[in-house]
Amino acid sequence: MSGTSIDAVDAALILTDGERVLDFGPVAERKYTPDERAALKAATDAARQWKWTGPKPQGAFREAEDVLTRTHTDAWRQLVQGWDGPVPNIAGIHGQTVLHRPPSQEESGRTLQLLDAARVREALGIPVAYDFRTADVAAGGQGAPLAPAFHSALLRNLGEEQSNAVLNLGGVANVTYRSRDGDLVAFDTGPANGPIDEWIEAHGAGTHDTDGRIAAAGRVDEMSIDLWMDKPWFDQTGPKSLDRFDFDATLARGMSLEDGAATLTAFSAQAVAHAIRHFDDTPDNVIVCGGGRRNPQLMQELSNRVPCTVRTAEDVGWLGDSIEAQAFAFLAVRTLRGLPISWPGTTNVAQPMTGGRLTG
Repeated sequence: MSGTSIDAVDAALILTDGERVLDFGPVAERKYTPDERAALKAATDAARQWKWTGPKPQGAFREAEDVLTRTHTDAWRQLVQGWDGPVPNIAGIHGQTVLHRPPSQEESGRTLQLLDAARVREALGIPVAYDFRTADVAAGGQGAPLAPAFHSALLRNLGEEQSNAVLNLGGVANVTYRSRDGDLVAFDTGPANGPIDEWIEAHGAGTHDTDGRIAAAGRVDEMSIDLWMDKPWFDQTGPKSLDRFDFDATLARGMSLEDGAATLTAFSAQAVAHAIRHFDDTPDNVIVCGGGRRNPQLMQELSNRVPCTVRTAEDVGWLGDSIEAQAFAFLAVRTLRGLPISWPGTTNVAQPMTGGRLTG
């Protein structure tokens, strides 16, 4: 898995039949170098200018695919080095999202994840499942989030004594909730790390707010948050999805480095709180995974604003950095078996949808 934060390729082995999570294997992370990150950002910038109009920016896309092939191969080698368990029989690879347009009344949805699946399949030596979002979008769905199928399996393993939601904090935040009645609901809640990282980088203060220290030194502008929360997107009921750049760092223009970081961080938490308050019933816990859970300031803002107990993935025995990678391994098996990977309650598609393509 390579997310919109463009920080690393995460890899994981799991044992699954596509319905249950039977066991967890090793995990690995291959960090992007500055040059690799720059190539992926350049492809994203080129895609945002292109927007499916005119000639495709082939050069930028090819360079990004070269980076993805190399880094995914490295992550795979790290993952299986020393592994003496069952030989993996399929790999699920998400690719790099460079453009995502949810459907609207004015136009149909489209989505693009870069990946040279044939080259990756050759490098890994096993079949690859990829292109997980296109079929859902073509059928009128949001194309995101897709991890809820896996989240649901994880939640099932926790039992039913309490109701739990899973919150993933990547570039964008998304939530999965299985209600006490067993209904599965999922959608993007708003921005997460993306605008914060962009703000920090634009000020030459690194690639992200390490340990939330910059935000902790700032002051939250609640009036700005109220203004941002007035955007019509937040009034839409789920399922719904976002492109990573639907909300960006320009929101905080005119603020100091510290105040901007503090306000963007609190905004991410407020968007989550707003989403959870719109559930039919409030969960007992929200379990946080993804890189954002490593930001103490973001976690504190969540605890202050969300109307339930905030826990980390590690609190319940999960590996919070690897859940997205594990999810696409799970989805690969569902693709192989022809099982649905999205539902009306997760992407607003009209009926349960299979998805993903398989290499030879």
